[in-house]
Amino acid sequence: MKILRTKHDLKEAINKIKNLGFVPTMGSLHNGHISLIKKSKLKCNKTLVSIYVNPKQFNNKKDFSTYPRNITKDLKILKKHKVNFVFTPSTKEIFKEKRIKKIILPNNQKILCAKFRKGHFEGVLDIMDRFIKLINPKYTFMGEKDFQQLFLVNKFIGKKYKNKIYSCKTVRDKNFLALSSRNSLLSKNEFNKAGLIAKYLSKLKSSLKKNNKDHNYILIKKKELQKKFNIKIDYLEIRNEKNLTSLIKNKKIRLFVAYYINKVRLIDNF
Repeated sequence: MKILRTKHDLKEAINKIKNLGFVPTMGSLHNGHISLIKKSKLKCNKTLVSIYVNPKQFNNKKDFSTYPRNITKDLKILKKHKVNFVFTPSTKEIFKEKRIKKIILPNNQKILCAKFRKGHFEGVLDIMDRFIKLINPKYTFMGEKDFQQLFLVNKFIGKKYKNKIYSCKTVRDKNFLALSSRNSLLSKNEFNKAGLIAKYLSKLKSSLKKNNKDHNYILIKKKELQKKFNIKIDYLEIRNEKNLTSLIKNKKIRLFVAYYINKVRLIDNF
């Protein structure tokens, strides 16, 4: 396994690889990340994983400073799973080349997390634009747990380059909570509570399918959820799965949520 820290070293290592799989991460790896790596290894000749905590996608400095990091543990995991390359650039290295044209989200995309985390997705799209341009993978593997991120990267980055964004199903813990690096910030009781919330929302999604409920029904359920679990909720919404619009009649829908357990913000979708 080659550990690459500069753009020059990266180019030297992957220059002649035609079928390269790319798994972008911010480290603090878990089984969700491992599932992406396994998909890449099945589909591609070589796999490259990036570990980079991007300050541009954090709208809260404290959130950035407390984001879980453990590079030594991450490298052991990647070596165990026989990843070919790990790219761990510094912020100075990756942002040497200034972006001439920033990607600005249009107003119709300022929904869900984009509404509550101003500048977050612009930061995500900036770093993904730089990574895809630099690495030029055949496939990029991303999880459905961050569904809005997956949608926007596909829309603004995947179509810009000859790169297929490959979506992978959300991986869940034994208590049904979606795996996330932020889960490590939860106490045992908070972790158990988050699992109960995930089960509650999964049942809610099933009832929506059966009864064809609308946005007003979701507003009622949002208040119920807030009261039942005593949590702050940024949003609980149903959206058209294909384009994330609120036009849901006779369409395949997805239920989206963002909420806080104490100071830890969790997102999920069903």
